Amino acid sequence: MHKRTGFLSSFVLGTLCAAAQPAVAQQMLPPVLTEGPPSTVPVAVQIARWRMLDGDINALTFRSMDRLFTTRTVAHAGAPWRLPRADAALDFTYGFGGKNYTAQDFLDRTYTNALLVMKDGKIVSEIYRNNSDENSRFIAWSMTKSITSLLVGCALTEGRIKSIDDNIATYLPELKGGGYDGVTIRQILQMRSGVDYEERYDFANPGVAARNHIAALVKNVARFADVARTAKRLHKPGSVFQYKTLDTAVLGWLIERVSGTSVAAYTAQKLWEPMGAEQDGFYIMDGQPGVGREFSGAGFNATLRDFARIGQMMLDNGRANGRQVIPADWVRTSTAPSTPADANAPGMPTGYAMQWWVLDDKGAYSALGLQGQYIYVDPRSRTVVVKISYFPPGDEKPTAETAAFLQAVSAWSPK
Repeated sequence: MHKRTGFLSSFVLGTLCAAAQPAVAQQMLPPVLTEGPPSTVPVAVQIARWRMLDGDINALTFRSMDRLFTTRTVAHAGAPWRLPRADAALDFTYGFGGKNYTAQDFLDRTYTNALLVMKDGKIVSEIYRNNSDENSRFIAWSMTKSITSLLVGCALTEGRIKSIDDNIATYLPELKGGGYDGVTIRQILQMRSGVDYEERYDFANPGVAARNHIAALVKNVARFADVARTAKRLHKPGSVFQYKTLDTAVLGWLIERVSGTSVAAYTAQKLWEPMGAEQDGFYIMDGQPGVGREFSGAGFNATLRDFARIGQMMLDNGRANGRQVIPADWVRTSTAPSTPADANAPGMPTGYAMQWWVLDDKGAYSALGLQGQYIYVDPRSRTVVVKISYFPPGDEKPTAETAAFLQAVSAWSPK
């Protein structure tokens, strides 16, 4: 009895002491997230979104976006496009920084979650790491821009867009009187809108892009594309290449307007179903259905194989699953350089086309996404490579090393 009484006394005393302390929230928002309108997104989720790029967790977050965001499904349907296999060991080396490395070295050195290599329409290597597998759906980041370009091509072919040389405000009158008024769809596709929107994500000292990211994607209190309504003009349209996700968000808004449906539904109808995707994809949203839009500049998610199907379709001039999915002339037009590749650029020499990056002057191009996402297409060697990565933020060395690997894998002939 004495021991039990002592226990109860200690318990009561501890409870009273705890009650006397001021309540402390489990988590506190960083000061920059407390600015502006209040968000209904739970604090813990806002913090997780805020930190999703961090190098110590992005191997997981980059394949868990449906746990962090409201999403909209891009449904697959019917029998998938069968990709034949001719499995082979990646038995080549590549040079980087004065040394030679094996393909296995590459996986570790460049933070690879998954890698798929196709030669002449056949899968020769498919590798999953860090507990990912064939069912994992990975964030494309800015590879999404290339998908958005494909949708613009579909809308053009259908006559929903009369010409890519039309003023964007003809289709989106909400943009009249602002920086986008008088800018053509072609100029936006080429990242030559001239609009003042610096693609800089210094969250310690946030500018317009970082604040838009916070408001739209972390807090869901604004729509990402709506900044285009008030954006100012910095350069004459068409005169200066300046990469900006806002341009692609405007293209997504255009697709929504001319199709009369959601970007996700149009993606399913014009790309995902006819291409013969194996699994559903999805977009992350910048708000709840009814107010939110798909993040068409960087928010698409899919499996490794379905990204490979996009690459093979591009290699085959828009044909997939026995049908012409994307018009062949749009494949050629959208991958033709508008900004030539700079062979002296640090890391991967790149130019730009229409939401595709041009990697050299011999025809290789790629969809590229933040922190190491690639759909690489080399028509010369009929090579497609999909690399899903988790580069540490701000680390450029894996990009340069990946460029060396892609050149080597293009030159490689499987035995």
